[in-house]
Amino acid sequence: MNLTALFAGETTANDTQAGSGSLLTMLLPLALLALVFYFFIYRPQKKQEKETANMRSSIELGDVIVTTGGIIGMVVKVKDDMILIETSGDRTKIQIQKWAVHSVIEKANEPEVKEVKSVKSDSGIKMKSKEDKSEKKEKKSFFGKKKDKEEK
Repeated sequence: MNLTALFAGETTANDTQAGSGSLLTMLLPLALLALVFYFFIYRPQKKQEKETANMRSSIELGDVIVTTGGIIGMVVKVKDDMILIETSGDRTKIQIQKWAVHSVIEKANEPEVKEVKSVKSDSGIKMKSKEDKSEKKEKKSFFGKKKDKEEK
């Protein structure tokens, strides 16, 4: 093909086949790059945002949380988008927005996990038994002071 034909816009059958092949080789790496970005960046970020939104919406009274600023406190009151937390032994209360909650350290209504001991039986097989805790534990708040129901 000569230069005058190229500037005039004349093409032959061989030129159109070669042009569509080069177009495919140009778009294929871009499509692969888009797929890589989608599966390695966009989807995990959306999944993380969904988990964070679920965590923030499931905050209840008595949960121990950490704010984005690093403040640790126990949830005292929950409103639509605001939370009142108690932050220390002298019961300092701070009102924060739900978006400022970084993580939940301890859920209020989670049952305590009992210790599991391995016991060797007569046949030599290891069996697991749950250790009974007959002692009654005192109810303490997160900050170590005894929590009385009469104080409220």
